[in-house]
Amino acid sequence: MNTLLGRSQSIDKTAVIGQLNKLLEMELSGVTRYLHYSFMVFGANRIPIVAWFREQANEGVAHSILVGEKITAYAGEPSVAAKPVPTTRHQSLRAMLEESSVFERASLNAYRDLLGLAADDIALEEFCRSQILAESEHLEEVDKMLRGMPA
Repeated sequence: MNTLLGRSQSIDKTAVIGQLNKLLEMELSGVTRYLHYSFMVFGANRIPIVAWFREQANEGVAHSILVGEKITAYAGEPSVAAKPVPTTRHQSLRAMLEESSVFERASLNAYRDLLGLAADDIALEEFCRSQILAESEHLEEVDKMLRGMPA
């Protein structure tokens, strides 16, 4: 119940399921994206960078599971699609990270949009906040890596 207004706010389950499916498709594309990046890293620092990209892919799987379970909790049907991943030929780690930064920012904004739909559903609100925290941390890490790279 919204204590400021003294009444509950009803949640729009159709809108929530739609936004959750958008997020599921983004998370699934993140898995593909980060695996692809891990295959395309070469050079002396390859091993830790590949490990980091694969960790991001695994986290994308975990996020996909959480989002899919939320969709079915609202009696929705999880999407089997994934957002398209750019097929650009990555010439540098910097290009991969710049693309990753754009992707992470879009994911962060999509979770913020879901938070706006939470109404008085505290569980959904907490889910959104935890995902916003995770996406914010990813974006911060990517931006820190970019900050230390030559242009």
